[in-house]
Amino acid sequence: MLQIKEVHDVKGLKKFIALPWTIYKNDPNWVPPLRGQQLRTLQGKNNPLLANGEHTFFLAQDGEKVVGRILVGVNRKLNAEKKKAEGYLSLFEAVDDQEVAFALFDAASRWLRARGLTSIVGPVSPTNGDDNRGILIQGFDGPPVLMNSYNPPYYESFFEAYGFSKDMDLFAFYLDVASLDTERFDRVVSYAMRKYKFRIDRFDRKQLEREIRDIKTILDLAMPATWEHLTPPSLEEIRSEFQALVQFMDADLVYIARAGTEPIGFVVGLPDYNQVLKRLNGRLFPFGWAKYLWYKRRITGARVFIQFVVPKFRNKAVNSAIYHRLMVAARKKGYTYGEGSAIAEMNKESIRSVEGAGGRLYRTYRIYRKEI
Repeated sequence: MLQIKEVHDVKGLKKFIALPWTIYKNDPNWVPPLRGQQLRTLQGKNNPLLANGEHTFFLAQDGEKVVGRILVGVNRKLNAEKKKAEGYLSLFEAVDDQEVAFALFDAASRWLRARGLTSIVGPVSPTNGDDNRGILIQGFDGPPVLMNSYNPPYYESFFEAYGFSKDMDLFAFYLDVASLDTERFDRVVSYAMRKYKFRIDRFDRKQLEREIRDIKTILDLAMPATWEHLTPPSLEEIRSEFQALVQFMDADLVYIARAGTEPIGFVVGLPDYNQVLKRLNGRLFPFGWAKYLWYKRRITGARVFIQFVVPKFRNKAVNSAIYHRLMVAARKKGYTYGEGSAIAEMNKESIRSVEGAGGRLYRTYRIYRKEI
């Protein structure tokens, strides 16, 4: 008999985390997350989303067998700044059974209505970052790139049958590093940098606080107020994000554009550690560390996942210059591909920039919305 149970302890969270090993056991494209890292995230360690409002976790069980899960909560900061009354869902997983999915959606909706919320949106990032956003609806032909979603194709039918409708799509673009026309881009970028008097600086780990503050300045100016799904993160949220990412960071994939001392744009890329995680089966111990250290030196791709330019420097090739610098560095280091993602469909400038750098749209992720 199907039951929906709310999680109240670490034992329940471990069941929540373990479910994907059942759903994807025969799927060669699935990349197992690190269990310990995900447990810390769901316990709220350095997690801006869970710190921004109440939340809970539901498990769907058939007897003792876990067959579905969902995280549901309220981002009070976003609601206050955007004058909304919406809740979110995240980390949805379920076996191929519509009854299970609907029971989880019902539980999430009841929980949110009891707290005065009138709509639900998701799947959102479980950290308020750029990880696990949306469900994959197009591009099931290979494993996901670092921190991107992956799911069975039937998830789309669950959401639509329940009455969810599209809130927005997020795009992923494939970049073939070898095909970069360096000579042409060198001319265009060099001309733009001279004309508009800006430069591209490699991320400086030794000046981490300065770099974080400059990124905060850019985000405050660059993030459109019309974007209903995002607000500029606080300095502490950015600091927390970078502290989490710095262990994986390759400084040759992170750049800040400046005009004099003024920060005007930035891009963050990370090596595609999914190539390593795929071999660890969710655990670093006892032998995972050795595999991690061995395979991290053999990563052949990267994900470019955060990129903004301040308004007064848009349409001045700053985006293209940053992408160009990153792609040249990536090729020198032996990377063969990059993925620009996940770019919201309304972010036309970033789409133009990644397409201008040779990006090919190859995956689409969808975030849904429903009035409750």
